[in-house]
Amino acid sequence: MKNLRTSLSSKLFLFTVLSVFAFSAHAQTTVKASDIMEALKSGKEIKYENVTVTGVLDFTFMDEKLPDLPRRRSWWSNGGDNTVNEVIESKISFQNVVFEDHVLAYFHDDRSEYTFTADFENDVLFKNCTFRRDAMFKYSEFERDASFEGSSFEEESTFKYAEFSEVANFANTKFDEDGVFKYSKFRRGVSFASARFERSLDMKYTEVRGDFDIKDLFVRWDIDTKYTDINGRGFAKYMLKN
Repeated sequence: MKNLRTSLSSKLFLFTVLSVFAFSAHAQTTVKASDIMEALKSGKEIKYENVTVTGVLDFTFMDEKLPDLPRRRSWWSNGGDNTVNEVIESKISFQNVVFEDHVLAYFHDDRSEYTFTADFENDVLFKNCTFRRDAMFKYSEFERDASFEGSSFEEESTFKYAEFSEVANFANTKFDEDGVFKYSKFRRGVSFASARFERSLDMKYTEVRGDFDIKDLFVRWDIDTKYTDINGRGFAKYMLKN
């Protein structure tokens, strides 16, 4: 009987340890967007793999800034600018990360009429990530390498007016909604190799300098390349030469 009780106690202890370990492992796979934002404010390097991010990841810090901004009437009458920009200095790396809520480097607040944007001074990596909600990078400036390789955009996304100073990588990406790169500027090349757009791809007024890789690019509907400039040539002439 004693041996039986000892065996049962050992099994119960092992079960408890494994249960605690499983809970801890599960807890570690979920990260709050607010915690990432706190790290950004402290200038810390951001690096996550194989996690799910909950809550809105707002690179613009709009909610913190808005209460201290002048009302619309003030900046309008003084000829001011309604754009509020945040500069992200941290190096950013997300791999195999699921973003359950919006990821915002751009937001226009209709009520105040302020436009909030975010620029990135260091390397930005979103590799094999899933954006469940909106991914907004309108007007963002990427000073170093920027990669969204292998990532999926399930709802609205935009890179309209975005500027990439170094290499940009959108290879093997998937866009369930329209891909918007209108007025975007790629200073040192961009890859859309094996990228898949389930609707349209808007590259109107887009400017590319350097390599332009669109091998195995798939667009289900249409590509708008009006006024697209690729190394000084229009899209059609560039494709004919290459």
